[in-house]
Formats: sequence, structure tokens, C-alpha cells
Amino acid sequence: MNASAISAAPEAVGRALSQHRRDVRGSLFRVVLLGSLLVAIGILVTLMVDIVARSLPVWGDRGVVDLISTEISADPARAGIWQAFYGSLILMVFTAAIAFPLGIGAAIYLEEYARDTRTTRIINANIRNLAGVPSIVYGLLGLAIFVKLLGGLTGPSVEGRSIISGGLTLGILVLPIVIITTAEALRAVPSSIREGAIGVGATPWQTIRHHVLPIAAPGIFTGTILSLGRAFGEAAPLLLVGGITTFFSTGDAGFIEVLQGRFSAMPVLVFSWARLPQAEFKALTAALIVIMLIVLLLINATAIYLRNRFEKGVTS
Repeated sequence: MNASAISAAPEAVGRALSQHRRDVRGSLFRVVLLGSLLVAIGILVTLMVDIVARSLPVWGDRGVVDLISTEISADPARAGIWQAFYGSLILMVFTAAIAFPLGIGAAIYLEEYARDTRTTRIINANIRNLAGVPSIVYGLLGLAIFVKLLGGLTGPSVEGRSIISGGLTLGILVLPIVIITTAEALRAVPSSIREGAIGVGATPWQTIRHHVLPIAAPGIFTGTILSLGRAFGEAAPLLLVGGITTFFSTGDAGFIEVLQGRFSAMPVLVFSWARLPQAEFKALTAALIVIMLIVLLLINATAIYLRNRFEKGVTS
């Protein structure tokens, strides 16, 4: 290339930039994306308005407190959601106690300690495949293991169909998601942080504990709490492992007996009430869905709050 061509190159680049060629394909693609967003929002708003409108008679006659504090009943005028609400809370505690420590620990080992071998790559691929498995498959797994095989431990008086079986099943369901989100958060931490800590004499555990985990904490908390939101809305696994769709009473049973006894959950109750022909139960179903949406919004808000708080702590 001669000197004249080299000197003319900047002028050619400047003319190309100043011409502002119109990207027709790019503009069309943006329009398609915007249209998809508007359609999705329109469908969501339509469903929300319809559900809220259907639930208005319940709020006018019963109120939130009465609906939540009343037990399940076959009479729509007296039916409430207390047992399902209480069961969902216990199930979420079980799910968090199982999935969070196991998932976070497995992700730390895979990202910080395990070598990049063929076995590690196979394990990572299987974990990602398990995250996409339908929830009904986990329900069948829970039915086979926690109900049939370990029924003498999980619920001897109810043939294993207990809240322990439901919590274990939901914990396994969200475990791959917790591992993936935690691994991605750890992978996002710059390697220079690790190198600097090791360079001043820190051990691998000290590096992870004092440097890597604080930086990855916002992503870890966000992913784990959002995975808990998915478990909260699952009905199919609970139906297979013993979720009750009708009235039941625990009487004066102790805490362990409650865990090993019959249970219900809010998604299971939605499934049950939606199948009943009475118009009153249709309104109750809509009200229960509204309550579940509020709980999910609170879960998401908690995830956002923890993420912002830990991000501020890291930056400060």
C-alpha cells in the first residue's frame, strides 16, 4: 500500500461515518422486538385485570384477613386458605434449607476448586439439562423416592405423603437453578481479585470467603430467591407427593407430626377450586391467585432489595 492510499484512508472512513447509511434490517428487527414486548405486556395486563375483576366480590364480602385466616371448607361462603397458606410457608422454608446450602456449596466447588476436566464438564452439562426438566418429572421422582421408598421416615402415618416429601421434592426441583445462578455469579467475579488475594498470601478459602463471595453475593441472592419464587408456584409435584385438595385438620399434633402429616399448598388449592362448578369458587380462585401474585411480588422485591444492599456494600 502506497503513501497516498494510507493518507486517504482517514478521509474515506470519515465520509462513511458521515453518510449515516440506514440499517433497514436492524430497524425492522427493533420494530419486531418492540411489537413482541407490547403484545406480551398487553396479554399480561389483560389477564391481571380479568383476575382482579373476578376477585372483587370476595374482597367486598370477606376481606383479606378473613380469607387467609379461615380454614379450607366445601362451603364457598366459609372457605378460606389458611391451611394452604401455612403449608406453602413451611414448604418454602424446607426448600430454602435444602436447595440453598447444597446449591451454593456445589457451585463454589465447581467454580473455585474443581479442575476443568471432562468429568466436570459432564457434570455442568447435566446440571443445566436438569434445570430444564419439567416439574412433573421431579414429582415422579419424589413419589418414587420420598413417598414409596422412604415413606417410613417422611410420613409413616400417611404412607409418605407428607409435607417433608413435598419440601424435599421442591428442594431438588430448584437445586439445579441455584447451582447455575450461583456459578454464573462466581464466574462474573474478575480473576484479578483472586490473583491479588493469593499474591498477598491468602489461602483459597480466605480468597473465596473474604473477596469472591462478597462480590458475587448480589447475583447469588437474586438467583436463589427467584428460584424460591418458582418453587412457590409449583402444583404438579405437590399433587403427586400428597398435596391435599380438600379439608383436613391437624388437631393438637406436634411440629414433627405436622411435618409428617397431610398438607396442602396454595397452588394445589388453586388447582382444586378452579375445577369446581360453583361461581363462588371461581371468585375464590381469582382471589387466591391475587394473593399468590402479591407473595411473588414480595419475593421479587426481597431479591431486588438484597441485591442493591450488597452492591452498595461492595462498592463502599
